[in-house]
Amino acid sequence: MPTAREALLDAALAALTHRPWSAVRMADLAAAARVSRQTLYNEFGSKDGLARALVRREADTYLQGVRGLLARPGPPGRTLAALAEWIVARTAARPVLRALLTGAWDARLPAPRPARPGARPATVPAQRRADAGPPAPGELVAATVACADEGWAAACELAVRIALSHVVAPPVPYGTAAGARGAGGQCAEPESWSPMTPTITRVIETILRVETTSPRKTMP
Repeated sequence: MPTAREALLDAALAALTHRPWSAVRMADLAAAARVSRQTLYNEFGSKDGLARALVRREADTYLQGVRGLLARPGPPGRTLAALAEWIVARTAARPVLRALLTGAWDARLPAPRPARPGARPATVPAQRRADAGPPAPGELVAATVACADEGWAAACELAVRIALSHVVAPPVPYGTAAGARGAGGQCAEPESWSPMTPTITRVIETILRVETTSPRKTMP
C-alpha cells in the first residue's frame, strides 16, 4: 500500500493529464489521495515543494529503470539499443520526464524551481533532497551513463544522445509541414522508433568495438 507521500505524488501526476499545473488545487489532491490537507503540507511544505518532489521522483524513477535495463544479460549493443528505445517510449508517455531530459518545460508542467535560499529545511528527509532542485539535462545524461559498465561508457552516452535527438526532433510524417512542433512550441511527443532499432544496434556495436582501442571514454 503506498504511503501518503506516494499517494499524493500519484494524485499530482494524474491531475496533470487533465489540467495545467497552475489549475491543480492542493485540496483536490488531498481528497484524491484520501489524506488531510495538513498531511499534504506536512510532507511538501507548499505547492512549490510538491512540484519539486514530483519532478525529483520522475528523475529517480527514470534512473531506476535505466539500472534495471543495463543489468539485463545480453550483448551490449542490443542492451544499449533497447535502452535508447525505452527512453523514447518513456518520454512519450511522461511529459515531466521529457522536460527533465530536454530542458523544454512548458506552462502546463510544474516549475522546477529550487527552494528559496535561506528557507527553513523541510522536516521530511525526502523533501530536503527534492528541495535541492531537479538535475539539469546534462546531469541526468551523466547519471545515465554512470549506470553503465565502464567499458560501455561512450556507447551508452551515444545511445542516450541518439534517443534524445529523436525526442527533441521526431521524424516528420510525409505531408506534414516541416518544422511543425507540439502545442505551445515545445517538443512534440516522440513516437516509437522500433523500425530503427536494428540500424541503431549496429551503430552502437561499432562504437563499442572502436572504444576498446581508443582512449576516449566520453562523447564530445
